[in-house]
Order: sequence, then structure tokens, then C-alpha cells
Amino acid sequence: MSAGAEPATPIDWRCYRHPEREAGVRCTRCSKPICPECMITASVGFQCPTCVKGSGQRVRTMRSLAGASSSPFVTMTLIGLNVAVYVLVIATGGSLFDGGGTLSNDLLLYAPFVAAGEWWRLYTSGFLHVGLMHLGFNMFLLYLLGQLLEPTLGRTRFAVLYLVALVGGSLGSMVLQQDVAAAGASGAVFGLMGAAFVAYRQQGINPMQTQIGPLLVLNLLLSFVLPGIAWGGHLGGLIAGGVAGAILFATDGADRARRTAGTAACVALGGGLTWAALAVASAAVR
Repeated sequence: MSAGAEPATPIDWRCYRHPEREAGVRCTRCSKPICPECMITASVGFQCPTCVKGSGQRVRTMRSLAGASSSPFVTMTLIGLNVAVYVLVIATGGSLFDGGGTLSNDLLLYAPFVAAGEWWRLYTSGFLHVGLMHLGFNMFLLYLLGQLLEPTLGRTRFAVLYLVALVGGSLGSMVLQQDVAAAGASGAVFGLMGAAFVAYRQQGINPMQTQIGPLLVLNLLLSFVLPGIAWGGHLGGLIAGGVAGAILFATDGADRARRTAGTAACVALGGGLTWAALAVASAAVR
């Protein structure tokens, strides 16, 4: 049997080194199923640590890409900022479970306010939450996705991805739901899901065989089923995050100039989305 061919007899679709984890691909040398942590980039496809060790190749795993950080510092900082804003909302008259208050009125996203010159709402609304459940659900997802993406991308590139997804969510909300006042990190979180989905696809993994695919589908369904959801922001963040993720992962690796170019392209994308959101807000009030 040639390397990478389908085995004649069925095997468990679980990682041979981590049986509790679902495998995404098979090793191109021994055909054993391997999870993302065990995947090692080869000239063609991916190999398992055992085969790589035996061949003496110098390679990197998906979770140890150049510039990666083992500590999700940006993720925890973002969670801290969201919690801090929530505490301030309560301190300025907001309700523990329903939001509101003076600070909420100053930070939420609403097209007429943005058109009046309050451009910062495109970003501040992404750190504002309406109630404890809203905050808790978004921060839980941010923590899970940040643990996956930040160590791979590195802190700076992850922060850029997050902000691009956030402003993409603001744009989507104003394009699709102009009369709705929106708040929450959902757009940015959907963007992280979109980036993770793209990352798995670029690594040759079927996202639907990982936790990301079903998680994304479930959250999209809830966006349209549950009342009071700013689904426009979810779709906008998903698209923006997916595009930014595609750029960042396509330019990842040891080449510093290539990584810098990818980061700069995403910064430019974020600037373009901000400009578009301002234009949409101005057109909405004419």
C-alpha cells in the first residue's frame, strides 16, 4: 500500500496518541489518524510525531508555528476589559440582568449616533453587554477560541483579527439591521469562529469533524431562532473574521516579512470596514 492510501480495513477515527480526541487527518506515511496537536507539516500533507522522529526531519506542529505564544495574554485582557465595562455599566445605573444605564447609552451601536460623529461606538459596542448571561456566554466562547487561535497566531496578529471581526460585526449590524441598537462581543466571537474554520480548512482538516464546525452551525441557528439577537452583527463578524483569518494563516510561518505583510493587510481591511461602516451610518440617516 502506498503512503497516504486508505487502509484496507476500517480504523477508529480517533487520534492514535490521544484516543479521547477526534482526528482530523491521517499521517501521510503510516496512515494513522492524528489530531491537530499531533499534525506536523510535511512537504505533502501532514505526518505524525512518530514518523517525523524516525526520519529526523526538523518540522513544526500546528500549535507551535513561528511567533506563537503559549500564554493567551490578549484573550485574557479582552475578557478583563469586557468584565470591567460590565461592572461600570452596573455602577452607572445599569441592571445586573438587563443592562441599561448611562454608560450603555454612551457606548452602544446605533447608526444615527455614529452618523452624528460618534464613530467610537463601532468599537466600544463590542465591549458592552446586556446582562450577565449575555456577558458570560460571549466570554466563555472568547476564552475557548482564544486558547485555540492566539497561541498559533501570536498576540499581535490575534489582536488584529479580533478587532477586524469586531468592526465587521458593527458594519454587518448597520447594513442588515439599521434600526436596531446593538451591543456585545458576539460579532468578534463569530469572527474568531470563522477564522478557526478557515484555519482548519487550510490545514486540510474538515472543520465539521472538529468542535468548531458544529459550534458555528449551532450559534448561527440560535442567531435566527432566539428573539432580540443582532444577527446582522453575527454575519458581519463571521465574514470579516473569515477573510482576516484566511489572510493571516496564508501568510503565517517563519518568514517575518510575509507575516508582517499579512498583518498589515488585515489592518488595512479593518480600516476599510470602519470607513464602510461610517458611510453606511451616514446614508442611513439621510
